[in-house]
Amino acid sequence: MTTMTEVAEAAGVSVMTVSNVLSGRRRVSPETSEKVMRAVTDLHYQVNLTARNLRSGRSGSVALIVPQFDHAYFGALGARVARAMEALGRQVVIEQTSASAAGELSALALARLHMYDGAIFSVVGLRESELDRIRDSIPIVLLGEREVPARFDHVMMGNVEGARLAVAHMFERGSRRVLIAGGRRGLGSTGMSCLRTQGWTGAHQQAGLTVDERLILELPRLDVGEGRAAIAAALAADPSIDGVFAVTDDVAVGALAGVRDAGRSVPADVQVVGFDNLEIGAHVYPELTSIDPSSDWIVDNAVRLLQARMGQDPPADAEHLVSPVRLVERGSTRPVRRGAGPARN
Repeated sequence: MTTMTEVAEAAGVSVMTVSNVLSGRRRVSPETSEKVMRAVTDLHYQVNLTARNLRSGRSGSVALIVPQFDHAYFGALGARVARAMEALGRQVVIEQTSASAAGELSALALARLHMYDGAIFSVVGLRESELDRIRDSIPIVLLGEREVPARFDHVMMGNVEGARLAVAHMFERGSRRVLIAGGRRGLGSTGMSCLRTQGWTGAHQQAGLTVDERLILELPRLDVGEGRAAIAAALAADPSIDGVFAVTDDVAVGALAGVRDAGRSVPADVQVVGFDNLEIGAHVYPELTSIDPSSDWIVDNAVRLLQARMGQDPPADAEHLVSPVRLVERGSTRPVRRGAGPARN
């Protein structure tokens, strides 16, 4: 097995420099880092993480546990977390759970096995009772919309308020039959789709409009293709629909195409609002009006909480935070009508 001394000799640097490059503890010039990493690759050097962690008590890395890599929101989340942790001299390893309870438990087990210093965990599959059985072997900060045990730090989106803003925005601009694409019927108060359905309902109540559960469109997948097909079919079945609130931007981008497939136009015939304010929304036609869930705020607070948990004197009390939200108005909704009051039946 190649030793660190052999890597240092091949790169023409000291053993301490090799250690600094591999641990990220101290800044090393890009040229020196490149020489070290080329020697590491050429010699097939492997860091003995277990031995290093036993000596230092730290790995210098944290786990980000997410449902799926290829979802646009989680891709953007991973990039934000990586940048924030890099600024603190830490590396991020991403674990995928496939949004299942078994996958989430497996990812947590791997996080412990690899001796990460902590984990930011976007929980989807595990129930509160299952989360409560997790031992505090490493510091964990939870993301997501599940109810969680009070002992965990938890950062979640302003789902209810964001959905209410989205639907109220369309009501103020003349829509009266707003479908929620990706909503949920009667499934309790937790989960992203359920919470955003609560906001959709609240906007109707605030505007004095009757809630028609036929406008709650459940989807098997929250993706572009599903959104396109489902919205086209919904408009064909009910031409009175004049607005679509999509619970994610992926679904909303599909909805824009689905409206066109149904022979109608956005926003003249059907207004569309998404949720997540992903970059793609500014590059479709018409540009997508969307709810910005303050993703930077979510990451900043998750990193802050994890840093505190990994510190010498971690706080005794957990924090439970809900992100601020705002509506980003673009071309998929109409300008407000002057003198228009709140909608009434």
